[in-house]
Amino acid sequence: MASPTQIEHIAERTERLLLRYSELQRTNQLLTEQVNSLAQERDSLKSRLGAARARIDALLERLPEISSPPAVRAAPRKDQP
Repeated sequence: MASPTQIEHIAERTERLLLRYSELQRTNQLLTEQVNSLAQERDSLKSRLGAARARIDALLERLPEISSPPAVRAAPRKDQP
C-alpha cells in the first residue's frame, strides 16, 4: 500500500493538475472570445472593402471612354521656318 508521503505527493500533483486545467480552460475561453471578435472584425472589413470596390467601380463607369491618347505635336525645330 502507498505510504502517506506518496499519497500526499499524489494529492499535491492532482491539485496542481486541476489548477492547471482550470487555467487552461480560462485561457481557452479568452482565446475563443478573441477569435470570435477577430472574425467579426474581419467580416466587417470584408463588407467595407466590398462596398468601397462597388463605389470605385461606379465611379469608373462614370468616366468617359478614352479611345486613344491625344497626339502630341512635335515642337518645330529652330532650324526649320
